[in-house]
Amino acid sequence: MTKTTRRRLVIWSVTALIVLAALAVALRPQPVPVDLGSVTTGALEVTLDHEGVTRVRDRFVVSAPVQGRVLRIDLEPGDPVVAGETVLARFLPAAPVPLDARLRAESRARVKVARAALERARAERARAQAEQDLARAEWTRTRALADSGILSRQDRDRAEATVQAQAKAVEAADAAVQAALHDLEAANAALVEPAAPSRDGLPSPAGALALRSPVSGVVLRRLRESEAVVAPGEPLLEVADSGELEVVADYLSSDAVRIRAGMLARLEQWGGEAPIGGRVRRVEPAGFMKISALGVEEQRVWVVIDLTDPRETWRALGDGYRVQTRVVVWQRDGVLTVPTSALFRQGDSWAAFVVEAGRAHVRLIEIGERSETAAEVRKGLAGGDRVVRHPPDAVTEGVRVVER
Repeated sequence: MTKTTRRRLVIWSVTALIVLAALAVALRPQPVPVDLGSVTTGALEVTLDHEGVTRVRDRFVVSAPVQGRVLRIDLEPGDPVVAGETVLARFLPAAPVPLDARLRAESRARVKVARAALERARAERARAQAEQDLARAEWTRTRALADSGILSRQDRDRAEATVQAQAKAVEAADAAVQAALHDLEAANAALVEPAAPSRDGLPSPAGALALRSPVSGVVLRRLRESEAVVAPGEPLLEVADSGELEVVADYLSSDAVRIRAGMLARLEQWGGEAPIGGRVRRVEPAGFMKISALGVEEQRVWVVIDLTDPRETWRALGDGYRVQTRVVVWQRDGVLTVPTSALFRQGDSWAAFVVEAGRAHVRLIEIGERSETAAEVRKGLAGGDRVVRHPPDAVTEGVRVVER
């Protein structure tokens, strides 16, 4: 073998070794890039979150007290009102209904009947008065004869009783005359024609019934604006004190059982820079069914939350505004916590991938209370452990990992 041949063999051998080394490096399993988190000790707060709306604590729906014509309401939503002073609406008495020919004839006939009844009552009264005068004259004569001994005391008492009876008859006749007068007035009232409109064609507000605000605050809604004839009880306006707001949220009944009156709450995503402090005032005892956006029947319970921060911090809020409620159901300091994104189910237990010496190892753990971002560790992890967050499918027991 010549020297040249030996040199070529050496070169080929070195090249083959380099290729093999490159293939070995290329085929060697690469570490899986992952996101890592730490097991830490600190404060843990567990909240139940749900969307809620604001509402005024005391809402007053002002309705028409009587049937009549309500004049145009000039107040608009947001206008201030003062209790007992601000006039919310004005009412005019309902105009008489125009009569057709038949009803007019019947009404006139009733007037004639009432007049005849009045004349009869007056005649009965005159007859009763005459009988009373006669009874008094008889009583005068009987008393004189009885005092002289000609008539008995019994005849005197009988004459006196007759005088009293005739006096009562006159009183009854007077009452009958008054009743007949009122019947005649009622019959004449049926013939009253509707009042003629004013020169501008609009009814006059003189003598109108003024409906005043029952509370100091603002107008929330104007349910009727234009002038119209309304029935008793028809809603016209909603007024309330906008400074007395509360928040209501319909929690799932399974969550509502953990909420108690007096628990702290926070109101977020309401449009302001900082959350608003609150406190649960009441968890209503009765639930109701609600169909979710996915068509699932859910049992819901209303939770009422009071605002505890000063009025200046949430002045921009009004009735019916959307907020995100967070009710604090559990909180504690010095709790060993792990990111909830690192947890997954391993059979019936919770587990997490713990990174040791660059490799991921499955660790079964026992957790307690959980929030959206962290969970309480009761067993299986120690402070300072590094865990894989959102472990991908490529992460298995013993695989090499590297922090992304």
